[in-house]
Amino acid sequence: MLHPPIRQYGDNIIRYRQQEKNYTLSALVQANYGKPDALRIGNVPIGRLLQEDQDAQKTAALKELEKEKNRKDGSIIVILATDAPLHPLQLQRLAKRATSGLSRAGGVGYNPSGDIFLAFSTATKIPVQTVTANNRSVDPFKPTPLDVQVLDDQTIRVNALFEAAADTTEKAIYNTLCMPRP
Repeated sequence: MLHPPIRQYGDNIIRYRQQEKNYTLSALVQANYGKPDALRIGNVPIGRLLQEDQDAQKTAALKELEKEKNRKDGSIIVILATDAPLHPLQLQRLAKRATSGLSRAGGVGYNPSGDIFLAFSTATKIPVQTVTANNRSVDPFKPTPLDVQVLDDQTIRVNALFEAAADTTEKAIYNTLCMPRP
């Protein structure tokens, strides 16, 4: 992928409806990653094509930058957030699907690169402890069981979330390139 030498951020949000439920999946990407000639958009080697056009015009500074870029690959951090009710193992599996979006954009995951993929869900509401002079809404010394609902692994919703994770990661990477947030 082609990223500027400074760290920049991009994001993307996907909303979808599955079996009478609306879910949202968002990706935030922080990237300082990739080789310019590896960039792919729609499986077209855009980076290589741009590189061929620029080869005739390269200056000494660009050659030095390319040499430095080949020395260390950089890093990418992808954070996925969803309101779908997922348990920790499902969230781990969801985070792994971000690598599919990274590979669609031309990322390979070279040896020296620092790649981090995280996922979390906001579906479970945890009561906040409120202490006043007359009332304590949650007793911190008394264990209180919470009812937690999660999606069944056999449903289409989990697979749709996995596809959405790859899609939103890929789009967030492109947004890092085209509409970065410093």
